[in-house]
Amino acid sequence: MKIRNKGVLIALIAFVAVVIIALCTFLFYQISLQPISGEQEVVVFEVVEGDSVSSVIERLAEEDIIKNEMSAKVYAKLNGLHNIKAGQFQLDRSWNCGEILRYLNDSANASAKQVRITLREGIWAKDVAAQIEAGLGIPAAELLALWNDDAYLQTLIDTYDFLDESILNDQTRVKLEGYLYPETYDFALDATKEEVTKTLLDQFALVYEQRKDDISASGKSMHDIITLASLVQYEASTPEDMKLIAGVFGNRLIRYMKLESSVTICYALYEEYEHAQDCEVNSDIDSPYNTYLYEGLPVGPILNPGAEALDAVLHPTPSNYLFFMADIYGDGTVYYAETLEEHEKNVNRFLR
Repeated sequence: MKIRNKGVLIALIAFVAVVIIALCTFLFYQISLQPISGEQEVVVFEVVEGDSVSSVIERLAEEDIIKNEMSAKVYAKLNGLHNIKAGQFQLDRSWNCGEILRYLNDSANASAKQVRITLREGIWAKDVAAQIEAGLGIPAAELLALWNDDAYLQTLIDTYDFLDESILNDQTRVKLEGYLYPETYDFALDATKEEVTKTLLDQFALVYEQRKDDISASGKSMHDIITLASLVQYEASTPEDMKLIAGVFGNRLIRYMKLESSVTICYALYEEYEHAQDCEVNSDIDSPYNTYLYEGLPVGPILNPGAEALDAVLHPTPSNYLFFMADIYGDGTVYYAETLEEHEKNVNRFLR
């Protein structure tokens, strides 16, 4: 009887082990089909005529577009996704494995001569140039040189209403900083640096036309609006804070108070900038971007702002606040104050 019970126990343990292994395998399979990234990240992937499903999946894994080669092959076999088309595809690392394989099985998704590049709000011109180099092969150094070429910039001033001689300031790092509008673009593979620049400025022109009346009513120059919007974009992460911070800056400007915005120090540091803390401890750096040393706006935009930051500058939230600070070591909450004493209490509480 004991032997029989022992045999039943062994069989039961074996069954449970098989079930556990099966469940673990299934869970691993499901997890390995999930996206590589939680954020949109478009990449160009080329399938050459004659490529097998197996070789395509191997390259997808090698290029970090899918998580697991074996799971993808099983998924393709189970779902009949074995008719991958030749061509150039714009894939997104935020898609799961199934979405990617189905996309590759539809020849209508192949774009032979275009590259999609997403420029997010708040990046510097040098980062825009780096992304374009990665996608199109145009050297970033050539783009930056073009964006600082006065003769070329003069032709742009003659073309676009929102540009004027304000951008021809030799103290600025990149003269088109602020005007390289953040958006998702489809560029021709053979696009020139001039054509890329025109595409970015044409998009800015659309945004400008939609706000032309508000810009005129503001009484500010376009260059000042973009410069202030770049500070607002850097300082805030929500539309509500953007409008409040734009109002704080406005309150300080009309009182001839220095803006004392640490994000301008980040841009003043430029190549030396590594961490947000660097901006807090270098307020004495001698730079025309340093709003701790110089009154008014910095010499030019410190990044390329999006529509929400522009709208915040055009429609700031009125308040009596003269100070604000973000809890950069916590959840990023922005704290506002009407007096220096209140502000210092916030700084001592959240930053020190």
